[in-house]
Amino acid sequence: MADIPTYDLNDGTTIPAIGFGTYPLRGEAGTSAIVSALETGYRLIDTAVNYENEFEVGEALRRSGLPRDEVLVASKIPGRHHAYDDAIASVRGSLQRLGVEQTDLHLIHWPNPSQGRYVEAWRALVQLQKDGLVRSIGVSNFTEEHLARIIDDTGVAPAVNQVELHPRFPQEELRRVHERLGIRTEAWSPMGKRRAPLDEDAVTAAADTHGVSPGQVILRWHVQLGSLPIPKSADPVRQAQNLDVFGFELTEAEVAAVSGLAEPDGRLFGGDPDTHEEM
Repeated sequence: MADIPTYDLNDGTTIPAIGFGTYPLRGEAGTSAIVSALETGYRLIDTAVNYENEFEVGEALRRSGLPRDEVLVASKIPGRHHAYDDAIASVRGSLQRLGVEQTDLHLIHWPNPSQGRYVEAWRALVQLQKDGLVRSIGVSNFTEEHLARIIDDTGVAPAVNQVELHPRFPQEELRRVHERLGIRTEAWSPMGKRRAPLDEDAVTAAADTHGVSPGQVILRWHVQLGSLPIPKSADPVRQAQNLDVFGFELTEAEVAAVSGLAEPDGRLFGGDPDTHEEM
């Protein structure tokens, strides 16, 4: 089994340097895929209310037979639950569906700024952490401005901001903001999904040099940026491959070449957190 390094978070806890994404794994096939990921060695499982698979994640956790304290479970509050009391109820609902007493990381899924209630949701997470229902608290898809607002309001910086980040969209500026604020960058769609640059020279050349797959090069690029990728795959072979990125190191030139695949707006869809709404 892969020996996965960990990052220290700003709240004194640690988190694995790679996680397993579960969207859109559902039903029995979804549960089996998550069990397979746990058996492969993943110890951070990422879900959300809006993925409608928290039950499957909880079931996979039980089936795996792993001690509860060995696996970090992360979930997310949807836009429709941003009002303070709704956010508290949302987290309690997640705990129930997951069948756990505490989540290890709970995020606000999107800021939905036109609703203007993400600060309330953040206050709720701060309280839930104090109450012991959530171990670490964070956000997803927050910009520098959104981060400033919740930190100014509560004095508490998120442990994590999970954002779209892949070679076409490396989020250089936001990563600098995170570093300044002590926030760990986590990456959704870390390969870039249908736009994954698996056949770009920058990626294939590094893959040939290190004797690894193009996907492993991209995930290793994340690791060397200090970004925590959460790849998703239902294929056990691919799951193992995605986890096996700690036995080789890209050169600075190789990292720069992959970063050089950036596009002016390389987003996968119109997911600009200032305008995109997800309820």
